[in-house]
Formats: sequence, structure tokens, C-alpha cells
Amino acid sequence: MVYPENYNKPTRLLLLVSAIWFGTFGIALAEKVTLSADHWGVAEGKACIDCHKKSSPGLFRQWEESAHAEAGVNCLDCHQAVAADDDAVEHEGAVIATIVSPRDCGRCHTAESKEMHNSVHSQAVALIGNRIPALAESVSEKALLQAGCTQCHGSVVEVRGDGTLSPESWPNTGIGRINPDGSRGSCSACHGRHQFSKAQARAPGACTRCHSGADSPDDEVYAGSKHGLLFTANRHRMNLDSDRWVTGRDYSAAPTCVTCHMGAAPGLNASHDVGMREAWSLNGPVSEQQYLVIFEDGERRELPVAQPVPRRKSDLAKLDGSTATVKAAATPKQRRQAMSRVCVECHSKGFTSGFMRQFDNAMDLYNESFGKPALSIMRALYEKGLLTATAFDEPLEFTYWKLWHDEGTRFRHGAAMAGPSQTGWQGLHRIAQLYYGSFLPQLREVAGEETAKSLIDKYTSDREARNDTGYPRAPIPLVGYGAGKP
Repeated sequence: MVYPENYNKPTRLLLLVSAIWFGTFGIALAEKVTLSADHWGVAEGKACIDCHKKSSPGLFRQWEESAHAEAGVNCLDCHQAVAADDDAVEHEGAVIATIVSPRDCGRCHTAESKEMHNSVHSQAVALIGNRIPALAESVSEKALLQAGCTQCHGSVVEVRGDGTLSPESWPNTGIGRINPDGSRGSCSACHGRHQFSKAQARAPGACTRCHSGADSPDDEVYAGSKHGLLFTANRHRMNLDSDRWVTGRDYSAAPTCVTCHMGAAPGLNASHDVGMREAWSLNGPVSEQQYLVIFEDGERRELPVAQPVPRRKSDLAKLDGSTATVKAAATPKQRRQAMSRVCVECHSKGFTSGFMRQFDNAMDLYNESFGKPALSIMRALYEKGLLTATAFDEPLEFTYWKLWHDEGTRFRHGAAMAGPSQTGWQGLHRIAQLYYGSFLPQLREVAGEETAKSLIDKYTSDREARNDTGYPRAPIPLVGYGAGKP
């Protein structure tokens, strides 16, 4: 990029990030497959079709109605393998692999495959390893992981000596699945084999299959929001099968999950990198605004704004522990600008900025009244040896988990997605009940009255303190219900 001579370094950095952010993703349409048709349609695949038409007619029908069939893409085009592949098996005279990985799809869908590889979705197995295992193992060990967690997060697929896949790690369509070829992800998590429908992937159900329940209560939040109500009433007007699906041009009746987090808008490209537009973290003990660090190899990682912004051309550790060179870092403001470009197709700029301000205020209320005090108290208890190092072996640990992970996540997602019930009665009201009715009493039992009081006094904000919105930091739902001072 060439800059005018009078541009200083901060201005140049802003322009660079903007070029990467809005230039790379500024075209309204997703990149199309540009390969010629002679790249697929391998002749031997016709035998697969003839056989599966009889042996698995449902599968055949799905493929027959797909864009793949229309273009002449057959079974062997996707499932082809070579004998040297770890998961290669001989099947009816052909060498195939059971799993069609994002790397396989990327032979044609190059842009989508690269975006998926760089996205937070592809890191879903790492997320489960960082946050869930202690709880899962204390409940039902591998059974829960196999039948529950990995069905959304994905597994590390194990290949047996004969090339078949271990039932301990397969089947699943987990979004971050580690495939035998080393690729991360599963395209069929959203697109559903063998039809690979655009309409299915754009509908809320493709996302809420996994984004529901305590960890990510987006199904309930969306369904109860104005956005969800509009989609239910106007699904027939959503043009879900369209090749081009730009909000404000191809549809305007309602937004879906894809609309806001991945979809195209005028001046904003659709992307399979689902986390690029999210300025806040919403699934930790404390919510933080985050930079999106973009490495020169295309991969990303998020860093809280409390840390120094990484300098361009500096080296930084990636999520897998390896080191890469920083290409740019998008600020929370820039990430919000990308999200807001979608909002303003149906809302005014004032409406959009006002909603974002309300959301920020809600995050501040949660952090200062509950998230930060509870986290600080738990850290102090571990440091003092008043809680064991073993996770989830004491009631207070389960209470704390429920406080931030269950009720805290519901409140924050409700505020982010305009779900007033999950923000209020099902959110902050339950957080307050749990914090004052269970967490603090259990703290007193664990630490004793004197130590508990010193921790509460040190880390809990004054109930009369006020933030910049004018609202008290005290939990609003307790007011007027005769609740005594904790």
C-alpha cells in the first residue's frame, strides 16, 4: 500500500487494518468456484451413483437435488483418496476416505476453506479441552464427551490400522473436528451432507443446533427476540436459496445468525470466519473487549484490550503455541463497525449506536457487580489453600461455574442479541439470586466469617456506587422484594 507523504504512522496503521478488514471483505459477494468443469466428474464415480441409488436411495436423493449434482460433481470427486492416506480404505474396487474434510472441499471452495480454517469455529476442539474436561470427567467421563460435547465441538478422529475410523471418535460433524488429514472443521456441520444446502446453512437452526443451552443460549435468545419473531413470520420472504444473499438487496424481512455474524451487506463480504465481527468475549468469567490479531499466514487469535496491541511485523504466539508474524490487529471499534454495517441496512445509525451503548452498559454492570468480584474471590481462595486444586470437588466451585457460565452467559448473550427476557428475569435476576443467595453464603462456610468479610469488602463494589449510566451497581431485581442486605 502506498501512502501520501503527510500520513503519520498511526494513520498508516489504521489504513492498513481497514484495507485488510474492509478491502478483503468489502466485496458484496462470496468468491465463486472458478475451476472449469473438467476439474471434476471423474468417470469412475458414475459407478458409485448407480450403486448408491439402490443401496441408499435417501442419500442418493439428497445428492441428486444438490448443486453438486447439477454441476456434475459425483461421489468419488469428494471421497477420492490414495492408498498412502492414513484413512484410505478399499471400497468396491475404489480407494476412498470416509471423511470429506475441509481440505477436500477446499480443492474447489478455496476461499471458504481458508476462512473456515482461520475461524474460531475451527478451534472448537481446543476450546473443549480448555474449559470442559474437568466438569465432563466428574460427571460421566468419555460417554458425555462422545455423545454430547464432540457432536458440536468435534473430536480428534482416530484411524485404526485398516484405515477405518474408531467409533470412540467417529461419527460426528463437530465444527472443530480434527480430521485424519490434519485439517480442522466439518463443512457438513452447517451444510448437511449430501445436499449441502445454502438454505439450510442460512437458517437459524443450522446454528442453534449447537448454540443452545447454558454454554451458548442463542436458540432461546433469538427465538424470543424481535429478530426471531420476524423470521418465524416471514421465512417465506427470506430468499434462502438465492445464489446471492446480500441483506437489504436480496432479503430484508428478518436477520438470521448468518446475517449478522457471517453474511454479506453492501460493502461487506460474506465470510466463513464467524468471529470477525465480535467486539466482546461473552463466554468467560469476565467479559472483555478484544483485538483480532491477523497473522501473515492468515490465521487469527483474539487478545483482550488490556494487553498492548501487537505491533505489525512482530512475532506472537498463535493458539496452538507456535509463533507467527503479525500482519495487522483489528480493534474492537473496527470489529463493531463491521457488525454495524449489517445493522444499518434495517436500522438507523442512531438506533444502532444506541443499542450498542446499551449492550456495553450491560457488560459493565455484569463485570463490575458480579464477574470481577466473584473471580477475584475464587482466586484468593485458591491462593489461601481454602479450596483444593482439584476442579469441581467442592460445592462452591459448582456454584461459581453456574454463576458465570450458566446465568452469566445467558444474561450477556441476551443483552447482545436483544433478548429482554434472558437479559432480565432469566439473566440478571438469576445471577443476583445465585450470587447473594448461594455464592456468598458458601464463601462464608469455606473461609469463615472474618476472612469472607475481608474478601467481600475488598472485591465487591459498594452497593451505592453508580456507573456512567446513572444506574446503581446493585442487582436491580432485589429492589422492592424485601431482600435484606447481604
